[in-house]
Amino acid sequence: MKVLRRLIPYYRPYRGALATGLLLVVLSSALTSVVPRLLGDALETMRSGAPIGRTWRLAAWMIGLALGGGAARYGMRELLNGVSRWIEYDLRNDLYRHLERLDAGFFARMRTGELMARLTNDLSAVRQAAGPAIMYLVNTIFGGAFALYFMLRIDHRLTALALLPMVVLPFLTLYLGRKIHDRFEEVQSHFGKVTTLTQENLSGVRVVRAYRQEAPEIARFREMSAVYMDKNMALARLYGAMQPSYGLLAGLGALVVLGFGGTLAARGRISVGSFVAFGMYLALLTWPLIALGWVTNLFQRGATSMARLLEILDAPASVTSPAVARALPPAASGRSIEFRGVGFHYPAREGAEPRWLLRDVSFTIPSGSTVGIVGATGAGKSALMDLIPRFHDPQEGEILVDGVPTREIALDALRAEIGYVPQESLLFSDTIGSNVAYGLASHPLPDGLTASVRDETVPEEARFAAGVAQLEETIDGFPKGWRTMLGERGINLSGGQKQRAALARALARRPRIVLLDDALSAVDSHTEAEILSSLRSALAGRTAVIASHRISALRDATWIIVLDEGRVVEQGRHAELMRAQGRYWRLLRRQELEESIARGGGPDEELLAEADAADSIAS
Repeated sequence: MKVLRRLIPYYRPYRGALATGLLLVVLSSALTSVVPRLLGDALETMRSGAPIGRTWRLAAWMIGLALGGGAARYGMRELLNGVSRWIEYDLRNDLYRHLERLDAGFFARMRTGELMARLTNDLSAVRQAAGPAIMYLVNTIFGGAFALYFMLRIDHRLTALALLPMVVLPFLTLYLGRKIHDRFEEVQSHFGKVTTLTQENLSGVRVVRAYRQEAPEIARFREMSAVYMDKNMALARLYGAMQPSYGLLAGLGALVVLGFGGTLAARGRISVGSFVAFGMYLALLTWPLIALGWVTNLFQRGATSMARLLEILDAPASVTSPAVARALPPAASGRSIEFRGVGFHYPAREGAEPRWLLRDVSFTIPSGSTVGIVGATGAGKSALMDLIPRFHDPQEGEILVDGVPTREIALDALRAEIGYVPQESLLFSDTIGSNVAYGLASHPLPDGLTASVRDETVPEEARFAAGVAQLEETIDGFPKGWRTMLGERGINLSGGQKQRAALARALARRPRIVLLDDALSAVDSHTEAEILSSLRSALAGRTAVIASHRISALRDATWIIVLDEGRVVEQGRHAELMRAQGRYWRLLRRQELEESIARGGGPDEELLAEADAADSIAS
């Protein structure tokens, strides 16, 4: 339950509404508690033969108090439930904001389906604890206190006997509360697994169908859903046992009132009106006691869910902006990049040796130059590219941009200099125009988000970038042109079209540094040649780092760096590296051999002999 204290800061903006709502809860309980007393007086008035006018006045007071209590109950629900909705809104925004700051390592550990479960089911459970649970707890406390006060005024002994069965209530509440906490945690954890399975199957529906795994996946989902149902039923049985248990205790109290209290009324120790009022007060006390079980359930669920949300909110971001950032020097076009003894590995499991992706990597990229990064699969090309915009920080060495260490540059300032195209081209479920214009300063929304160009003129920067990426003709062929809506992750585009759209998005910002991580792997060689030709003029004066499996894409680079198992083994110009007949030469010969086979003409005998010789030398 201590974790719910973390909600206190979220109440501060709504202190007025919270205080007013709680005051209305107390007022509603107070007004409701007076009605039985008036009813008892009315009964005594009629028994004593007093003027009928007094009875009508008491009836009018009862109606007025009932209306006032109803209005107070409406107001308390309106305010306190509203506060809980605003807290849910603020907490959701904080969670999303923090998720945007977290590094890739966190998302490698936390699956998307699990995150979605926490941002939906768990957040809803926290809202219930933040509003309705507090409202009913206060109502329980004050409603019970007012009822107990009037009961004591009628008869102390009768009150003590009526409350005797309630002695076991605290112990029952603690026991059931712990059980509810544990079982609800199991339910939420399994719901995350079900959500993850659903998300993965829907995202990979093409793979599922291609391998004819629809029936096994349906069976797998059915099995997980059955387990989820069983866990929910176990929780429901526990909650179902709580309400009757509280009701039984309240019923025992009513039995005492009926027996002992009836005897007192028959002997004239208390009046009939007081006996009736006492019974009503016991009913008013019984409802809060029964509601206490529900309130306990809400708090236990909220505490469990809040603990799961805090795993996100308290997750540290390993890559952050410095407290005191250094500004980059002014630059007319590109910027220089320097790697000094860089070593990098992803976080390893506790007790396991880290697998280094880069080790002792040092080189300098002059401002305005185009540098190619080549190497076999797993050589560390993508890891090197990810270090420049600080998606990760190296464990060894440092990276400098225009002589300033990237760790000393504000993240926003650093990434504003960079246009990045990763290996996997992710597009958003929006228009093709909005995707290409994503990140343009000329299209901000009031909150700094990117505006859709669905109903606006397409920015000139977007058209220029689409032309460079050989995408403009494709867009013109769409039924709605730039306003064509894309499916999730750009599913209605081919792999090459997605890569060209991602390339256009990076170039539209006209960044000083352009990073292309195997950005043309899905386009055909003819389109690749046209894009590279357009890129030469588009990248003029800018610093470009291009990682590619295709060495043909890097022949005209200013400088080429060859990686092998995370280390720089060669660097130089294309002609120099070819004359050296080292790792770069062997990679090129092997690719030419593969292309010769792919053309269907069989392997070139000369290339095959050279490749075998190169492999023998390498071994």
